Amino acid sequence: MLFRMCRAVSVVRVIRAVSAAAVAVGAFAVAQAAVIDHSYPQYAGVLRDHVRPPKVDYTALQRDRASLDAAVAVFAQPAEAEERGWTRDERLAFWINAYNAFTLRAIVDRYPIHASWLTLAPRNSIRQIGGVWTTLTWQAAGRTLTLDDIEHRILRPEFKEPRVHFAINCASIGCPPLAAEPYRAATLDAQLDAAARRYLASAQGLRIDGTTLRVSRILEWYGEDFVPQFAPDHAGRPDRLEQAVRAVVARFGPPEAAALARAAASRVRFLDYDWSLNDGH
Repeated sequence: MLFRMCRAVSVVRVIRAVSAAAVAVGAFAVAQAAVIDHSYPQYAGVLRDHVRPPKVDYTALQRDRASLDAAVAVFAQPAEAEERGWTRDERLAFWINAYNAFTLRAIVDRYPIHASWLTLAPRNSIRQIGGVWTTLTWQAAGRTLTLDDIEHRILRPEFKEPRVHFAINCASIGCPPLAAEPYRAATLDAQLDAAARRYLASAQGLRIDGTTLRVSRILEWYGEDFVPQFAPDHAGRPDRLEQAVRAVVARFGPPEAAALARAAASRVRFLDYDWSLNDGH
């Protein structure tokens, strides 16, 4: 009798041990499945096939909707705790890519965009999509977020990286062009510099008019974000925004514009912003 009882206890212990091991293996598999590839291969394929800077072929992208859906789904995979455990550059690249991928989806879901003739914005503009920045929600890193949440609650306050304004794309002609490859942690600093130079080399980002620098209104709307890095000595002063703009142009603008930005006699003015869709079909 004692032998049988001992044997029964041993069998129970073995079963428990096997069950615990199975649970552990399952948990490990789930954890492994949640890990994303920080080179973003699905999103890279979408950009490679459909982005021709400064425009996007939305007609072709709509036909390739399955690839876009697969790219967007990647951003919902990691849990919030996992995402917060990444390096700063991994996190920053993730949120830039998520913002841009979600913007592509917002356009494709409603393409071609049409509006009534009684509108101030261009009829094909992203601004014709009601609540595109404030109401439409997306799943990313365990959270339900709008595009404004990503930009104004995560990207700007958490990272304090002003060059992000040259990297996120609002699907408009006036916006910095969507990069033809994902942002990646290993090359992020160089990619952000390149995005700034690319935009300021375009007619939408910067123009020279005699001794006047005419720059994108993005640098007016978000000028305060640039002050800590580009005009720290002018913080709190009335000329802080202009000095920050000058420093940005001096660093990233073409040679002629950079020289003009350093000239005391030059002036800074802001361009009208073109909200027309960046459609390249």
